[in-house]
Amino acid sequence: MITETEIHQITILRHNLHRCAELSMKEYRTKEMLIRFIRDHTSLEIYDEGSWFYCLAGGEKQGEIIAFRAEMDALPMEEGIPLSYSSENRGISHKCGHDGHAACLCGFALVLNRQPPTRPVCLVFQPGEETGEGGKICADFLGKMGVKEIYAFHNRPGYPQNTVVIRHGLTQPASEGLRLHFTGRTSHASEPEKGINPSDAIAQMILFVKSQRTAPHHGMLLSTIVGIKAGTGDFGISAGEGTLSLTLRAEKEEEMTALEKKLISFAGSQAKETGLDFTWEIFDAFPETRNEETASKKVVQAARRAGIQVVETEDLWRASEDFGHYTKKIPGAMFYIGAGENAPALHTREYDFEDQIIETAVRMMLELSR
Repeated sequence: MITETEIHQITILRHNLHRCAELSMKEYRTKEMLIRFIRDHTSLEIYDEGSWFYCLAGGEKQGEIIAFRAEMDALPMEEGIPLSYSSENRGISHKCGHDGHAACLCGFALVLNRQPPTRPVCLVFQPGEETGEGGKICADFLGKMGVKEIYAFHNRPGYPQNTVVIRHGLTQPASEGLRLHFTGRTSHASEPEKGINPSDAIAQMILFVKSQRTAPHHGMLLSTIVGIKAGTGDFGISAGEGTLSLTLRAEKEEEMTALEKKLISFAGSQAKETGLDFTWEIFDAFPETRNEETASKKVVQAARRAGIQVVETEDLWRASEDFGHYTKKIPGAMFYIGAGENAPALHTREYDFEDQIIETAVRMMLELSR
């Protein structure tokens, strides 16, 4: 079990990680701080893989390798609240709690150092979760390494503090960002007929997006407009360029892909009709995260052995999560630890990771590793 002294160490580490918040795939100081902590406080083997690293406890033991993942990246958001450990990087802060997740994994490392496991345990410190980039890199590596099961947790505002929350089967949907770009020709605002303005095509696109929200589908399917831009806003210039940005989100990846193709096809037809050039790009692609049945049950059993209240929810958490890259290759489960029913929501200026859930997170990882 994690001691009070260790909880204090991990809390200080979490605050230090919070100070040096870094964006996805740029977690240089964060990674260095985590490696230094593990090297200074444990004898675990550390393997540096460039943008990420992992540690191995009980590497000499027989048995199937079990892995636990934590993320290192922060969000492009201002701190927003006064903290003694506020982010030192302007416009970047840990508003999703990855500083807490990484610190908790270090807490687990402290326990494993005192209580060597009976099987190999791999601790994965992953970059780039917020953009969906890091999970695939690490999952590909762990699959080749022969990891047989993997777990991760996320703090979850809105649920009683220190409860373990789990949804069996699909727990978080697939999502992606789709950007449609139209290029025409500017003209004087008094002579719009001499230019090619993309605003009509964008307006038709917006109506088409709305129409697809009521189209038949088998699970949740969302298309959310996140950005609209046409022209410069100069009153003397008729717009010659415009962009429509959307987030697509679905319970089934194939339905999201079908919607993506339908939107791109319609945008292309609108561009052709009006003489516009048309390009599109995909950003921040996340797979669906689906808990494997046996792994999901193990989470519930581990919580009950540890005397932790379990909430088995039917509610799909709509937020994106790249842990699905792992569960496509390795049986595993994503579970949540309640941060408090009235705790501020993730990705808001008021949010900060609740240090009170550190012990619960470490206890869960310890129980699952047994």
